[in-house]
Amino acid sequence: MHGFALNDIFKIGIGPSSSHTMGPMHAAQHFMSNLEQTLGNGSLKVSVTLHGSLAATGDGHGTPGAVTAGLVGHHYETVTLPDIESIWDTATATGVMRSLSGHEIHFNPSHDLLRDMEPLASHPNGMTFRAWAGDALIDEKQYFSVGGGMVEDQMGHALATSPLPVGDAPFPYKSMEELVRWCDQEKLSIAQLQARNEHFCLKREEYDPIAAKLWAVMSDCIDRGLSTEGQLPGGLNVKRRASTLWNRLLNNSHGDKAPANAAQRAMVYAMAVNEENAAGGRLVTAPTNGAAGIVPAVLRAHLDEHKLNEAGVNRHVSTFLRTATAIGGLFKMNASISGAEVGCQGEVGAAASMAAAGLTAAMGGSPRQIENAAEIAVEHCLGLTCDPIGGLVQVPCIERNGMGAVKAIAASDLALAGDGQFMISLDQVIDTVRETGKDMDSRYKETARGGLAIHGLKIPVTAVEC
Repeated sequence: MHGFALNDIFKIGIGPSSSHTMGPMHAAQHFMSNLEQTLGNGSLKVSVTLHGSLAATGDGHGTPGAVTAGLVGHHYETVTLPDIESIWDTATATGVMRSLSGHEIHFNPSHDLLRDMEPLASHPNGMTFRAWAGDALIDEKQYFSVGGGMVEDQMGHALATSPLPVGDAPFPYKSMEELVRWCDQEKLSIAQLQARNEHFCLKREEYDPIAAKLWAVMSDCIDRGLSTEGQLPGGLNVKRRASTLWNRLLNNSHGDKAPANAAQRAMVYAMAVNEENAAGGRLVTAPTNGAAGIVPAVLRAHLDEHKLNEAGVNRHVSTFLRTATAIGGLFKMNASISGAEVGCQGEVGAAASMAAAGLTAAMGGSPRQIENAAEIAVEHCLGLTCDPIGGLVQVPCIERNGMGAVKAIAASDLALAGDGQFMISLDQVIDTVRETGKDMDSRYKETARGGLAIHGLKIPVTAVEC
């Protein structure tokens, strides 16, 4: 096992949730695409059952609309919120939809979208899809949304969302210790080694097209969040604050100097991204939607601090994101990035760890300093619960991203001030995330049955329009 590719950990998609919006959409699209290849011109009747956390908090995360859009063939990288709303309106009004390939699908969410609060055995985010031709059941499959938009079938096989690298990884690893050992042996940085495992050589190439594409979407998301005001959807009446906070920082700055310090800017950048996420906007999972603000915020704050030409920006973005990918892959391999599985320590904790590692790498830190930064950031997120109010990715998620960005910068500063020697390894902390997640009561793992979800406001899980 060699970890995950850059566009496995970072996926272009839409809000508000990678596990509850993007994953279910992908599962529905995969189920239907397989059927349509053998269907001919016939019509289908479909039912979908959401299990566990998807049933408990899916309404607040837009899962019903995402599933419906996926059934007609939309994918999260290209679908828009108006697309989802239009398809939802058709399904609820008529119970009949037309897929993008022209097939007739009978699906009325009022009685064909079912909810089972009991999780399936494999993962808290389970889905069962059934299809009938006439009265005959012709297909039934289960899928699991395992975090970050990643989906597995009932056999545990991941559904690929992008072409897989050709050939085996030259430097396989399944722990941070093995990763650092390869770096020392091959005289490669973590970013270079991660790229080599995707058969891409950062030493030879001056431009990293995948990293550049991801950063363009991340940066655009920050900019939209900083310039948009108003109220977020969902019923909590949460006001956007990033724009106001940003203007306050600008008004307090002098001349052409970037406003405030890096930590203050990163906090606002992170909130801007997660306000966009809460509104169903376009963003990049990093490694999830619920924690999507931290990595781009810390990267943008870092670029603010340095006057780089275009080539320099490309190099720093590539180093940052590929280093973060290696760290995120270790969380995915050895613990989880699913709030429904291990709580928010697997989302904000992992994202802060990834951002701290990326920043340390961009600042020229050694592999051991990078490990130290990643370890510090997640160590101080251990036990963090996933209990958003109303099942919406708003309170406390938006502020939590801002605090996670600040924590990542502090962790990097601490690691860079040290000599690469430390007591607790990243592997040990990731193991602790996994074990803590197992011990955590299910009420605090994205079920809306405990914590802030019931004490913040005395309201039930909020259903959104789509």
